[in-house]
Amino acid sequence: MRKQFTIFLLFLISTFGFAQKSKLTAEIETLKKDKALQHATWSICVMNTKKDTAIAEYNSHVSVVPASTLKIVTTAAALSILGSDFIFETQILYDGVFDSTSGILKGNIYIKGGGDPTLGSEYFKDKKDSLTVIEKWAIILKAKGIKKIEGAIIGDASIFEDNMIPAQWIWADMGNYFGAGACGLTYNDNKYKIFYKSGASGTTTSINGIQPEIPGLQFVNNVTAGGNDDNAFIYGSPYSNYRVASGTIPANKNNYEVEGSIPDPALFCAQVFEQALKNIDVSVAKKATTVRALREANEYVSSTKKILHTNYSPTLDKIVYWTNLKSLNLYAEHLLKYISYKKTGLGSNNAGTDIVTNFWKSKGVDVNGFFMNDGSGLARANAITTKTQTQILRVMSKDKNFTAFYNSLAIAGKSGSLGGLCDGTFAENNLRAKSGYITRARGYAGYVKNRKGEMLCFSVLANNYDCSPTEMKLKLEKLLIAVAEFE
Repeated sequence: MRKQFTIFLLFLISTFGFAQKSKLTAEIETLKKDKALQHATWSICVMNTKKDTAIAEYNSHVSVVPASTLKIVTTAAALSILGSDFIFETQILYDGVFDSTSGILKGNIYIKGGGDPTLGSEYFKDKKDSLTVIEKWAIILKAKGIKKIEGAIIGDASIFEDNMIPAQWIWADMGNYFGAGACGLTYNDNKYKIFYKSGASGTTTSINGIQPEIPGLQFVNNVTAGGNDDNAFIYGSPYSNYRVASGTIPANKNNYEVEGSIPDPALFCAQVFEQALKNIDVSVAKKATTVRALREANEYVSSTKKILHTNYSPTLDKIVYWTNLKSLNLYAEHLLKYISYKKTGLGSNNAGTDIVTNFWKSKGVDVNGFFMNDGSGLARANAITTKTQTQILRVMSKDKNFTAFYNSLAIAGKSGSLGGLCDGTFAENNLRAKSGYITRARGYAGYVKNRKGEMLCFSVLANNYDCSPTEMKLKLEKLLIAVAEFE
């Protein structure tokens, strides 16, 4: 009798497991027949983190545009290569001669960027602190006895290549906040805010102001009122102060915010520092400039400098947290270029993508079909297989920095872009993932624990679907719930 009961119990367990497997299989089969995906390319791969084989997959060998799910590739590599406790450094230096008696510096002040994306960033501002990081620098210099600078404030971003923008980014992106390039000396998230006033639908908008003020910025406003969302786009290239805005914002708004990318972050940082010094009666004789501008003009840049102050960033685990939770393109591009700097001595996009790709290959990840063109996923030229992404997630689950990486991923039903997903299901407050979305490309990649407590890793990506982005999101949500219930 006991033997028959045991057999019956095993039958029930296996039947339940098969039912869960069938639910995921059923969702995959449903999507295969979905008319909205008739012209699409979509893929899924699910693995148990303890085994290097797919336990469920469809088209897992096919290269698909990953959008922002590519950030898991970059951030995981950064944590593994640099370590969770890594800190960026920004140095304030001077050249020439400083007379401590008179307080006169017969030379220049340099802001030597160390690739820190968090300098003056809104994600690390202390709301109780009324002073900016640059105002604190000014106070520090004055406390050291500096009263007059006979040279200039010079921004030095040479740790990274001058080309801030990856070659595959499109024109419609790079003038906007999400298209801000990674500069060796980044400040204020490399963005500014335009405050719009709009009237009736179809009418031209006006600009109440721009914060922070960008010296020399020339702005042509062609934005009109209409629609329910921010559909305004800012066009402009790096290092050019000429900007054109077009598109629409909602009607009858006052101080409606639209964000753009700062043309020359290193110069802007130097200009803000110059003004902060003047505000506390430290005079600066010459206009702020950059090492890049001086070199282009064949002007002398001293190679002998002395350190006045070193500014330290938050630790990398905290930077990666915001990178993934808020899908910060700028942060991801900084991490990619810093990896390149760490390995080659110069922060380069192309070198960074090669280094990261080869890093994962060295870990046993199959990188066939992986084409990496930036660190954030903004470039549509990026392509990856769900097999590659899932293998990276599996490898990362065994890395000593895994906790920092895992904690950076949004939680289903609770946080980030997953805050409204999987409510009331087994995936809620369980599944963690990085989402991704650009035009006609949506996906999710991350982890979930099944009912046995086993950690599964997964990637699901869809491109060129015929339905709306919201409809595609709902279709993939069902797939995510089925993955969570898979045993």
